[in-house]
Amino acid sequence: MTTKIPQGSTAVEIASSIDKLIRQGHWKPGDQLPAVRLLAAQLGVNANTVAAAYRELRNAGSVVTDGRRGTRVTAEIKSTAAEAAIPAGLRDMASGNVDGRLLLRLEPEWLTGYDRDLGYDACEDDPTLVELAKDWLVGHACGLGDPVFFSGALDAIERALVQRCRPSSHVLVEDPCWPPLLALLNSLRLKPIPMKLDEQGAMVPPAAIVRQASAVVITARAQNPTGASYTEVRWSAWQRVLSQSPDTLLIVDDYWGPLSSASIPSLDAFSTEWIYVLSLSKFLGPDLRIALASGNGSVLQGMRRRQSVGPRWVSILLQTLAGHAWQKMVSSGALKQAGLTYKKRRAALREALSNHGIMVPDSGEGLHFWLPVPDESEVVQNLAAMGWAVQAGQPFRLQSPPAIRVSIGNLNLTDAGALAGDVARVLTPRRRAIY
Repeated sequence: MTTKIPQGSTAVEIASSIDKLIRQGHWKPGDQLPAVRLLAAQLGVNANTVAAAYRELRNAGSVVTDGRRGTRVTAEIKSTAAEAAIPAGLRDMASGNVDGRLLLRLEPEWLTGYDRDLGYDACEDDPTLVELAKDWLVGHACGLGDPVFFSGALDAIERALVQRCRPSSHVLVEDPCWPPLLALLNSLRLKPIPMKLDEQGAMVPPAAIVRQASAVVITARAQNPTGASYTEVRWSAWQRVLSQSPDTLLIVDDYWGPLSSASIPSLDAFSTEWIYVLSLSKFLGPDLRIALASGNGSVLQGMRRRQSVGPRWVSILLQTLAGHAWQKMVSSGALKQAGLTYKKRRAALREALSNHGIMVPDSGEGLHFWLPVPDESEVVQNLAAMGWAVQAGQPFRLQSPPAIRVSIGNLNLTDAGALAGDVARVLTPRRRAIY
C-alpha cells in the first residue's frame, strides 16, 4: 500500500489527517512518521506547526517518540496476562487461583427480599454490603464517608488512573508486578516506571522521579507475585516522599484484605491524595467481582461521576450475594479459617524449600512465592516434566531478573516436601565433565 502524505496547514488539521491515515491503515503500528522538518517542507508550513501536531498525537496516545528512532505509530496493545491453560496431568502451582473448597456456597435464601422489580433508576447499594464495607474501612484507617463499589479492582484502578493521568504519563509500579495492571497501563497509553521490591515492599525512588509520576500503584499486603507486605518503616518513607509530590496520586491495592494476618499501615498520615481499593474476589470467589473504594479527595468523586454515566451501578443482585457471603464468612469463622489455611500452606512450602537451601523471606504472605532462577523457560519445562505447573516470571517483570512464580492456593500440605525437592533438583547446577 502506498503511504499517503498528510494534509493540512495548521497543527489541528495535520494531526487530524495523520490520525485518519492511521485509522485507515495507511500507517500501521510501529511505522515511522516523517521527520518534523521533512514533513514541514512537504506541506509548506513552519516546523513548529508539525511539532505541535505530533505533540497533540502523542498526548492522544496515537504516536510515541523514542529518541533517535523518531516518532512512530503506537504499537498494538499486546496481552500480558500470565495465566495459561494448565496441561492435563500437571499439579497446578501456576494459575494463582484460590481454593474453591475454602469458599462458601451461595444460598438461595440470601436473595429473600431482593427486589426483582428494580428499574433503571437504581441508585441505592445493598445495605448489608455497605455496612460491612464501612466497618472494614473504619477499621483500616481509610473510612472517609460511604464506600463506592466498582466491578473489580482493575475497574476501580482504571477509573482512578483516568481521573489523574493522560496518555504518556508516568505511573510508578512495583517490579515484579501483577500482569493485568501492566496490560491496563499499556491500554491507557501510560508508561510504567518500575520500582524495585524487597521484603518491606516497593523501595522509594528519588523524590524527583516520584514528582514526575502522575500516580503510584502499590500492593499493601501479599504482593503478587512476591508476597511482600509493607512495613511501618517503608510506609513512613512513602509518606515523606509523597508529601513532596502533591500531584502524584497514591493507589493502594489491598486485594488480600481480610485474608491477611498483617495489619495495613494507616493512610491517615498521607497528605497526598490517595485511593484505597479492596477486591472481594479473593475471599468470596472470582465471580463475586466487586471492589470497594475509598479516598480522601476529588479523584474518588470523579470516579463515581464517570461510573454514573457509564455502567451507572454495580449489579444489586451481585451486591446482595456478596453482602450475605461476606457476613456469613465472618460469622461462621470461615474467613479466618481460609486465611490460616493459606498461611499454613505458605509456611509449609517455605520450610521445605529452606531444608533444601532455598531461602525465602518469612515476612511474606498470600498465594505466591517468587523464586529467582537462571533460565525461566528451562526451569518451567523441567518442573513440568516432574509433574508441576509453575509460572514463568517474564509477564510480571519490567527490569527485575528472571524468576518463577509458584502459587500455593491449591497446594496440599503433604505435597510441600515433594515440590520443594523437585524445585531444588531443577535449580541445582549440573556438573559437567571437563575433558
